[in-house]
Amino acid sequence: MNKSVYVLGTMDTKGAEVAYLGDCIRVAGAIPVLVDIGTGGPAQRSPAVSRNTVAAFHPEGPDAVLSKKDRGQAVTAMSQALSLFLLHEFRAGKFGGVIGIGGSGGTALISPAFRALPIGVPKVLVSTVASGNTTPYIQTSDFTMVNSVVDVAGLNRVSRQVLGNAAHAVAGMMIHTPFSPEDKPTAGLTMFGVTTPCVTQVREALEEAGWDCLVFHATGTGGQAMEKLAESGLIQALLDLTTTEVADEVVGGVFRAGPSRFDLLARQKIPCVMSLGALDMVNFGTKETVPETFRHRKLHVHNAQVTLMRTTPEENRAFARWMMPKLNRALAPLVLLIPEKGVSLIDAPGQSFHDPAADAALFEEIEKLFQPDKNRHLRRLPYHINDPEFAREAVREFQAITAHLTSRS
Repeated sequence: MNKSVYVLGTMDTKGAEVAYLGDCIRVAGAIPVLVDIGTGGPAQRSPAVSRNTVAAFHPEGPDAVLSKKDRGQAVTAMSQALSLFLLHEFRAGKFGGVIGIGGSGGTALISPAFRALPIGVPKVLVSTVASGNTTPYIQTSDFTMVNSVVDVAGLNRVSRQVLGNAAHAVAGMMIHTPFSPEDKPTAGLTMFGVTTPCVTQVREALEEAGWDCLVFHATGTGGQAMEKLAESGLIQALLDLTTTEVADEVVGGVFRAGPSRFDLLARQKIPCVMSLGALDMVNFGTKETVPETFRHRKLHVHNAQVTLMRTTPEENRAFARWMMPKLNRALAPLVLLIPEKGVSLIDAPGQSFHDPAADAALFEEIEKLFQPDKNRHLRRLPYHINDPEFAREAVREFQAITAHLTSRS
């Protein structure tokens, strides 16, 4: 691996701190490359990569970054340029790890660029906001945030220790790569408690067939994390059997898919077997948190912290309208399986969410909007999603569209 570490900071205000990070990285056995991402006055130290070089990666050119008089607009534009710059440099093999430093503005500038890098690339961000809610910064990425404790405003006994620890952390991540004893193809699977029997059967069958299976809890970030890993090349095929996050996205639950869910299929050739797991429910918190407009609906207390709401026929048709345009753009083989007898443990005869009319609305709208071709296929199966027969069919379809992957492993 390349031993260079790109060290990012607004060197018009934090030049000394960036240079100190570089010194610590050098002591740790890696090669620092100082990158100035400032948008104000001149750099306090000489960077190896100037702000002009970074800004030139903005789609509208460097002036779109450096001519902005409003600091917020300049930071936003520099963040966009930095994302494209880091991706370009990483793909060219210019660095093996990256570290950044910033206050609230620097954190907002650097974190989108870190999220743009593939999972597994060592990434550390020393930040004044790392002790609060870091979800907006990290999202589904894997970078490490280190609380600066004191403000990033000069070097002192605290900041030297914190920055030194962070520098040695990124150097250690980069130099000491994880040991992997096996080279198996990797599958990503989505699961909810109410689809666990299905996904467990599928996972066990695939593991026996030589697959490394990564299971993601379909709680909004789960599906997004799976797609991020796939985009990073760490997952070769998908069994997206639990697409419940769509229900929360469309209706307004707490486990939302996010607007870009499934868009990966149109950007990258990744085989996928998909189903409709848990699309019979929208997730809320405790029963008291269910919005007033939904209080009259059929509710099911899943546990002390989660309340489920049964989806209606019209909502189910809306799910199909949200999903199908995305699936119809899939570049690689895709098989969509419809479990005609129910999509979750509580959507079965005798269970609280059993509603054949609501399910039928979902299935019929999907059939109307799905556009089959030589790569895309739709199958209706006369099983419940948790029936062993459904799991066997999912495995069979998956093995058929991924035979080229296992034959090379």
